Amino acid sequence: MKKMKVVLLQDVKALGKKGELVNTSDGYARNFLFPKKLAKEANAQAMNELKNAEESKAYKIKTDTENAKAAAAALKDKKVVIKAKAGSNGRLFGSVTSKEIAEELKKQFKIDVDKRKISLDADIKAFGTYKAEIKLYTGISAEISVQVTEL
Repeated sequence: MKKMKVVLLQDVKALGKKGELVNTSDGYARNFLFPKKLAKEANAQAMNELKNAEESKAYKIKTDTENAKAAAAALKDKKVVIKAKAGSNGRLFGSVTSKEIAEELKKQFKIDVDKRKISLDADIKAFGTYKAEIKLYTGISAEISVQVTEL
């Protein structure tokens, strides 16, 4: 049984993920993988494309990590001030959400953060200072203070 090296164009169950170089039997590749456009033969051009894709992915990860570290350094020990309306007893109408915190970060510090990356210890329903953690990238996060004051 002859073996053949192929580059997967899509995830193939029990074989591998998209972009991987795998060994498979000659017949399986020619009769199943190639006709369904799940893989292509690992010739010089395909190997070059695979190498370029891997380098591109590594570069993207490196730049994303550097950007996240820079943003974490910029956010370190920052205090975001949010003004809110309140009723009697100092309780807010509604609560301060991560969306509002993300908007204020953009306004006050010009740092764009996805609201889903902001985690709060508890719901903010009264005036005061709270801690929020911002997950910027895998393993990189920053902690900020959120101060809620009266409008």
